[in-house]
Amino acid sequence: MNKPAFNLHFRFMSLGFKFRDLRLPRRNILKDVGIKPGFHVLDYGCGPGSYIIPLTELVGESGKVYALDIHPLAIRKVQRIASKKQLANVKTILSDCKTGLHRDSLDAVLLYDVFHHLNDRDKVLKELHRVLKPDGILSFSDHHMKEREILAEITSGRLFRPQRKGRKTYTFLKK
Repeated sequence: MNKPAFNLHFRFMSLGFKFRDLRLPRRNILKDVGIKPGFHVLDYGCGPGSYIIPLTELVGESGKVYALDIHPLAIRKVQRIASKKQLANVKTILSDCKTGLHRDSLDAVLLYDVFHHLNDRDKVLKELHRVLKPDGILSFSDHHMKEREILAEITSGRLFRPQRKGRKTYTFLKK
């Protein structure tokens, strides 16, 4: 996809997410994850930052929120949110896979509605496994995939085991 089309697609997606978030607030989805104050959380494929504010509220001032996306407009949008709301504990990462984070440094990763887009799913799952703490949580949702597909894809590399199915998400634990 060329850059102008890529940017236009992102802008339309962002607008659609605003309407979606009014109807179904992101903080309601995060209730399933079990995020606590002090957690370090990665929103992998953060898009326009729908989860950033509720995540910072959950992790508190002692926690950290990382927002990763391949699209520069997504990163700039999250940076504007963090600046406007004075969220000092938000860090953005422009990448298509590598996080640049330390091994065993995250308590939770959100992988929401992005998995079906990934070119190298195994590579991404290995990176998420690397950065999650031994008891780390992978919270997964992708409405483009069926339950059996999700379970097979996430567990096939023997990096994660299913813990529970929530209303809108699946929770996997690092093996």
